[in-house]
Amino acid sequence: MNFIINREQLLSPLQQIVSVIEKRQTMPILSNVLIVISENALVLTGTDLEIQLIAKIHLDTAESGEITVPARKFLDIVRLLPNEAEIKIELKDDKVKISSGRSRFSLTTLAADNYPEFSEAELENQFLINAGQLKKALDKTVFCMANQDIRYYLNGLLFHISNSKLKLVASDGHRLSIYEDNIGTATGYEARIILPRKGVLELSRLLDDDEAELNIQFSNSNIRIYFKELTFSAKLVDSKYPDFSKVFEQTFFNQIHIQRQLLKDALTRVSILANEKFKGITFDISEGALRLNSHNPEHDEANEELIIEYQGEAISIAFNSQYVLDAVSNLDSELAVLTIASNASSCFIEEPEQQLYKFIVMPMRL
Repeated sequence: MNFIINREQLLSPLQQIVSVIEKRQTMPILSNVLIVISENALVLTGTDLEIQLIAKIHLDTAESGEITVPARKFLDIVRLLPNEAEIKIELKDDKVKISSGRSRFSLTTLAADNYPEFSEAELENQFLINAGQLKKALDKTVFCMANQDIRYYLNGLLFHISNSKLKLVASDGHRLSIYEDNIGTATGYEARIILPRKGVLELSRLLDDDEAELNIQFSNSNIRIYFKELTFSAKLVDSKYPDFSKVFEQTFFNQIHIQRQLLKDALTRVSILANEKFKGITFDISEGALRLNSHNPEHDEANEELIIEYQGEAISIAFNSQYVLDAVSNLDSELAVLTIASNASSCFIEEPEQQLYKFIVMPMRL
């Protein structure tokens, strides 16, 4: 194995691969990146056995071969070489020799034959979607995913494909976000899959080109996504996502219309004196006015009054200020619309015009 490559050509794909590789591994070879050269193409692979990322780089000339090297050491070497440096990489005996200018490095290796195969079932479903479209959908939902919840289906993101519609749903049990969009072409099927949390975060980070097209293929147990010269694969969460449709089947108070930025700024100020652990803020709503109130165990207090559009009976309800802030920050409109369930079990936060994005937050007792 012997090839020459420009630093810039290698650095970005290598960084993407290394982010998938866990720092602590049960198998030493999983800390390595698999390097395969064939037909003037360099293929880099990284995996933690739950997620796999493959990057393909075209080379002018190369001598074929395959080997694995320590991923983070390899990345550090490439990263710290000068911009536009030419890097020569060759396999000699059981070492990979890296040279560039007057710099010389020698890395220990493990045989490519021992690199574990990423097991995948046959992928019977597929659809195409614009990368920018999916990135927006992810940005609007990922912050609601649970982290290490015993209800493991919440530690991920639901993809619900229904013919030409794609719905993304995330929840941590206290709040829920739904983003629905049209993928443009009829798939002819309905499917629900849960992508695990780490896979969601890695995928979101990879989508750096809004104009690119994604080819998404999946089965009941696996997903594979082709994006430019990258192939992203992940095992899916083996569970059913809870039915959240009942939350829509209830009666509500009248809608509250409020300037999004004013609400965001007021919440940020009032939450300074909220209890650090629970971040609770009371919303006292009456015709034309919203009063925000917070206090903490040190007996500090904050109050703020905002003008709103609301007709109806007075409501007093408390929320985690961070949950409401997250929702309001993700609205694109100037107005925010809040709709509280008449039994005070939930609050919908959305935009006045479009129905693509809905955020639901549960109240808290103070």
